[in-house]
Amino acid sequence: PRFQDEEKAAGVFRGTVQHGLPLEIGDTVQILEKCEGIIYIHLKSADIKNKGQFETVIPNEDSVITEMTSTLRDWGSMWKQLYVVRDLFHRLWHVMNEILDLRRQVLVGHLTLDRMRDVKQHITARLDWGNEQLGLDLVPRRDFGMVDPDEISVTELYRLVRSTFHSTPIQPLCCPCYLRNRIPETPVPASTHHLFVQAKSLMSTNLGEELEVFFSIYDGREGRPLSERFFVRLNKNGVPKSPERQCTLFVDLGSSDLRKDVYVVAHIIRIGRMGAGEKKNVCSVQYRRPFGCAVVSIADLLTADSKDDHLLKVYACNTESEWYQIHENIIRKANARYNLSGLSVSLQLLHGDVEQLRREFMVLFSRGVSVTKKLGFSDIIMPGEMRNDLYITLEKGEFEKGGKSVARNVEITMYALDIDGQILKGQVAAGSGEPGADEYHSFVLYHNNSPRWAEQIKLPIPVDMFRGSHVRFEFRHCSTKDKGEKKLFGFSFVPLMQEDGRTLPDGTHELIVHKCEENTNLQDSARYLKLPCSKGNLPGNNQAVKGNKESFWITSFLCSTKLTQNGDMLDLLKWRAHPERIGDCLSKLKEIDGSEIVKFLQDTLDTLFGILDEGAQRYGLKVFDSLVHIINLLQDSKFQHFKPVMDTYIESHFAGALSYRDLIKVLKWYVDRIIEAEHQEHIRQVLKATEYIFKYIIQSRRLFSLATGGQNEEEFRCCIHELFMSIRFFLSQESSGPGPMNQTQVVFLQTFPAVYSELLKLFSVREVATFVRETLGSLPATLHSDCPLEAVKLQCIAKTVESQLVCVFSESRCILLPVVLRLLQVHMQEQRDLVMCAHILTSMLSLLKKDDSEQPLLEEVDLIVDSLLGVLLRTILEITNRPQPAGNTLRLQYQDGEFVACLLALLRQMSDKHYQKLLQCFTSKDDLRDFLLQIFTVFRILIRPEMFPKDWTVMRLVWDSYFYLAVIFINQPCLQLESFSSSKRKKVLEKYGDMRVMMGCEIFSMWQNLGEHKLNFIPAMIGPFLEVTLVPQPDLRNVMIPIFHDMMDWEQRRSGNFKQVEAKLIDKLDSLMSEGKGDETYRELFNSIRIPLFGPYPSLLKKIERETWRESGISLIATVTRLMERLLDYRTLSASQTHTKNTHLFVSFSALQNFYKTELNKEEMYIRYIHKLYDLHLKAQNYTEASYTLLLYDELLEWSERPLREFLNYPMQTEWQRKEYLHLTIIQNFDRGKCWENGILLCRELADQYESYYDYRNLSKMRMMEASLYDKIMDQQRLEPEFFRIGFYGKKFPFFLRNKEFVCRGHDYERLEAFQQRMLNEFPHAIAMQHANQPDQTIYQADAQYLQIYAVSPIPESQDVLQRDGVPDNIKSFYKVNHIWKFRYDRPFHKGTKDKENEFKSLWVERTTLTLVQSLPGISRWFEVEKRELVEVSPLENAIEVIENKNLQLRTLITQCQARQMQNINPLTMCLNGVIDAAVNGGLARYQEAFFVKDYIVNHPEDGDKIGRLRELMFEQAHILEFGLAVHEKFVPQDMRPLHKKLVDQFHLMKSSLGIQVSSSKGERGLSVRLSGKKPLHSPAVRARMFR
Repeated sequence: PRFQDEEKAAGVFRGTVQHGLPLEIGDTVQILEKCEGIIYIHLKSADIKNKGQFETVIPNEDSVITEMTSTLRDWGSMWKQLYVVRDLFHRLWHVMNEILDLRRQVLVGHLTLDRMRDVKQHITARLDWGNEQLGLDLVPRRDFGMVDPDEISVTELYRLVRSTFHSTPIQPLCCPCYLRNRIPETPVPASTHHLFVQAKSLMSTNLGEELEVFFSIYDGREGRPLSERFFVRLNKNGVPKSPERQCTLFVDLGSSDLRKDVYVVAHIIRIGRMGAGEKKNVCSVQYRRPFGCAVVSIADLLTADSKDDHLLKVYACNTESEWYQIHENIIRKANARYNLSGLSVSLQLLHGDVEQLRREFMVLFSRGVSVTKKLGFSDIIMPGEMRNDLYITLEKGEFEKGGKSVARNVEITMYALDIDGQILKGQVAAGSGEPGADEYHSFVLYHNNSPRWAEQIKLPIPVDMFRGSHVRFEFRHCSTKDKGEKKLFGFSFVPLMQEDGRTLPDGTHELIVHKCEENTNLQDSARYLKLPCSKGNLPGNNQAVKGNKESFWITSFLCSTKLTQNGDMLDLLKWRAHPERIGDCLSKLKEIDGSEIVKFLQDTLDTLFGILDEGAQRYGLKVFDSLVHIINLLQDSKFQHFKPVMDTYIESHFAGALSYRDLIKVLKWYVDRIIEAEHQEHIRQVLKATEYIFKYIIQSRRLFSLATGGQNEEEFRCCIHELFMSIRFFLSQESSGPGPMNQTQVVFLQTFPAVYSELLKLFSVREVATFVRETLGSLPATLHSDCPLEAVKLQCIAKTVESQLVCVFSESRCILLPVVLRLLQVHMQEQRDLVMCAHILTSMLSLLKKDDSEQPLLEEVDLIVDSLLGVLLRTILEITNRPQPAGNTLRLQYQDGEFVACLLALLRQMSDKHYQKLLQCFTSKDDLRDFLLQIFTVFRILIRPEMFPKDWTVMRLVWDSYFYLAVIFINQPCLQLESFSSSKRKKVLEKYGDMRVMMGCEIFSMWQNLGEHKLNFIPAMIGPFLEVTLVPQPDLRNVMIPIFHDMMDWEQRRSGNFKQVEAKLIDKLDSLMSEGKGDETYRELFNSIRIPLFGPYPSLLKKIERETWRESGISLIATVTRLMERLLDYRTLSASQTHTKNTHLFVSFSALQNFYKTELNKEEMYIRYIHKLYDLHLKAQNYTEASYTLLLYDELLEWSERPLREFLNYPMQTEWQRKEYLHLTIIQNFDRGKCWENGILLCRELADQYESYYDYRNLSKMRMMEASLYDKIMDQQRLEPEFFRIGFYGKKFPFFLRNKEFVCRGHDYERLEAFQQRMLNEFPHAIAMQHANQPDQTIYQADAQYLQIYAVSPIPESQDVLQRDGVPDNIKSFYKVNHIWKFRYDRPFHKGTKDKENEFKSLWVERTTLTLVQSLPGISRWFEVEKRELVEVSPLENAIEVIENKNLQLRTLITQCQARQMQNINPLTMCLNGVIDAAVNGGLARYQEAFFVKDYIVNHPEDGDKIGRLRELMFEQAHILEFGLAVHEKFVPQDMRPLHKKLVDQFHLMKSSLGIQVSSSKGERGLSVRLSGKKPLHSPAVRARMFR
């Protein structure tokens, strides 16, 4: 059975087993057959697209998984190349591992929806970061999935890309806590801040008692707390008693709270004895006593490191009576008592939504974090927020001594009691962090009858228990005697709600202290509740209570979403109880605080519509104004979250079925009075509320229709039409300038689009569209440029286009489009508000879907094309030609990009019919030409922002623009598939094909249609067309190459030759190849022009065969091919980062430069390449070669006064001046290269010129320079370089090196091993040959690289200088290694049978002489071998040369020693030792045995003269050695005397072995040599002459 399953690899399998299939993670596998047995492939379902040869297998999985797989594959191929960029290498590695880990989580499928969303967001953020770092394409996404460009419009795609990559910068994501950096799911106002506090410990030396710490946020400017208190208990060691209760979050801080005068305050209370120093047995009762206070500014937290702990200084009071204001004293620095304690806390500011922070900072919230609320509501009140907190602050008290000699120690006990007098359990909270208690005990101030506490307590009493509840305060004196009794002496109380339902008003209350005894029963609250509680509301006749001197003050503050203290609000809600006060209540509604209104929003709205139903005639206007006030109240940012509450009320709770009549009536009444009204502020408030007024009108009408079956429908429609007539009338009013009327029109237009969706609930789409069209059409046509209505009109149009009316219902677009397009056309023509115009046009085109079958779509596109295509093109031209802001490298700004996207979207929607209709609109060819020029220009600007020449002819202007546009299109980077990754290239080819080939075919087709007009484009279009052929796409090249044949043919017809084509072709080729374009296959393709010339094109072949330019055409192609070979070689080498050290680059350069001179005769290019080579030499510090290179340009110039134009870096000057400058530059470089002899020749030439012009000043300088060069020759030491022969064999070498041999001048101190290593580094894939034999054809044709390197010896040309006696070695050294054309290499070998006793008999030498194309040194350190000569040197001739060379070396060293040119005598010592030791051990004796025997002389009679020469040289060597030992004896140091004596002794042995006798005459040593009975050949006089 055969199956068509598609699977995807889930792991890596190398496939090394037999018949194994190697798989990487993510590879897709198509299973064609399944057999019995084990299958190692994880099966996944997939779909096949484009079934057949180019089918694509797409796995059925989450698009994020697919993208991860392909992206990781692309990253993997690039990641290893980043090893040198170590930071990115490691970061990318971590990100790839993270993505793989997240990929596993997604594949498992066990994540919740919220967690899956977070993971996908994290994945895509990392994918985008990695792609950006690696320079890959960034992917536009929607809901974390890649979008298909074919499925959305161009404008929508542009918006998506821009919103994805330009709204928020991509942050590096390489930390585990990535969720901190992710974009929140819902926008959170920037003003929402929270403070995290963790109490760690109190560090003090005198603890021993438990402590209570109360944290709060305090406003130093206002002098009041901003938050409730956070309560932490510390044990006797100063650490929290409950670790799970040591953290809190102060929530809902506004941006205005993050300032320097807002503080975190910590009050510390100790639990223990009355006096800190009292003994333990004095009293066992525990009291709450003041300990200290610490303060830190919130502003300090904005700059401090949030991870560091803060150690806050703890201060004590100067006196206990100031404890209530100790924090203020610390802030004012008025408190100087520092009690040597430190409170350690962790403080961290957080920003955003609390629930989101809980998810992001899980570590912080894992410890049990309490929430400490702000006093009062936050800046933003959220609907559904339930809160009912009463805060009571114990302020102060005034008490009598009570018959005691000292003041009392007063403690307050506070209880909350319900309507029955029972204590409310757990409803008294000292602060967040600890659970509520049944009672609260204040701290005690020692001996103080006027104590001030300033302690805040929270009573979170439920709303249903508020009525009838009260708070009781009991006052006790705390004795410090042994028993430590607490005696009750009075109490106070305060009810929480008044009889009319209002709660205890906020503010300070002076309560009456009712005296009582310790045994007084306060359990029966009914007894004392009858008593007055506050002195503020006592009746005037109650003098007994007023005379009471004891008082107690508290401050209350209610924060409730259900209870109110406002009497006006209660009166309005209870309007039925007091119908006569309805008017006053409605009037006072505007004075009620907004937070009170939104708390009772539904009840308030029910009240208003209830009043409207029952008293519309009397209260209709006031109810309408009150409704407007509430609607506009919800526009405030503090209450805007209550809009959904009102929406829900309208949909579900609103019951005013008759209200629509009155609302329409009052609204029309206001609109009709706009024109006459002097003050329009209130009318603007009405218009600002238009959206919700219409919501009430529409919902009311719907309720009425449901109740009555649709009665009075015509009446309703008539009312709406009349209302819109009034609106259109007021909108049509024109004013001379910005004024009240304009402002009112602006307000209406800002709210009008919100009405559309409401009208659609009762009216048809066409009716609503007609309302909108007529309303917008009524606006004044011409307005002043500074009129605010202009911008608002566009904003209204933008909202209209984006509204449900246009987006959802296509039938409304044809109605509204004319209005929209007319307004856009006016603004774009006048270049006003282009940003908004682009936004509107983008939204409009995003709605159009490509479907030719829809007639409405065709009509819409027709309308847009007729109205906007021309002005859109002009707008793009206008904005792209504007001067760009400084420092801005982007050509297109935002609106520019949107306009471009709009143009592309419009062209995409246009069908053939649209294009035909557009072309028919042009009545003349001039109009059509102008349009084509305009659109070509726009396209060209879009692809390559360049300007056009203004002097083109009409015909050429249009067609040149077309061809240039096509060329730019083909060469744009986004189409160069070769630079893409394999996966991206595959996707592009599957979806779009290679658009370059399609455009190339269009170029070819258009070229063929030009006919005889082709001559107008030759040679101008050669460059652009050549640029297309450099794109490495074979099909594209094959399409373009025939055009060049056509150009050559037409040029030959016109001029009889194609010199213009040749010149343009060569110039452009050099320019393009230098820019890095073209490749190896291009060389072969261009060379194959011969094939299409004479091959597969029969018609072209017949045509060409009748022409006479066949040979010249082939010659041109051959020349161009050779030029390309050199250009490609040069470019390949110059791309190396170390090209200044690559010696073979200079060879390539020299070859290219020589080609321009000899074959192309292009002097200007030749000179340019001279200077490129010169700059390369200078960078490589090859100063001698740089001089020879620049000398090539110097030799082209004459000593004449011919003016020369500005060229390269040379100014405009005469030929004489430029040649003088070149001479001086070359002399300077010869000097730096220590080639002083060459510099002297140029000095002489320049001196002759100065002398002929009588320029004695410069002549003097030149002679001095010449003299300095002579001095350097004699005084400075020069190193003699070594020379190396190197052969490049194999097809893998560049063309200019392949199967050729060169001689290279080595660097200073460079020996054979170093040179060989350098060459192997430059050619890392080359194989070094280990022999010096010439390679065979196998090596020549090998598909590899072989290097053959060995040292060679120079053969100097100037032998007369070298052989002349008396010439210093400093001078001779120059001629030994300069101006060298020939080099020698000797390879010893044995011919015939080798004599083991004496190998000199058969030791021959194979001598190879290499002749170069140029002498060294020259313009390069390398030159190619032009000629190779091979000779064999016989053993006798070899012996003669060996002894001659050794004698020359000895004479040189002895002369240097005599002249004291040697710093030490070691070189002479070593040379003498080597020669004498070799002779003693058989060196010269072996020559005697080999060549002086009778057998050799008889067998080689032709060598008689050579044998005699060998005898003379041996005799000469003996004399030289004797003289050398005499010189050595004079200069040898004392420590080397034993060595000298040894040399003398060995010399005697040598003489005796050779038969040489010593004779002396007149005390002078003499030598007599008897060799074969002959007499001495040299006398002492001759001997002395040799060393003269």
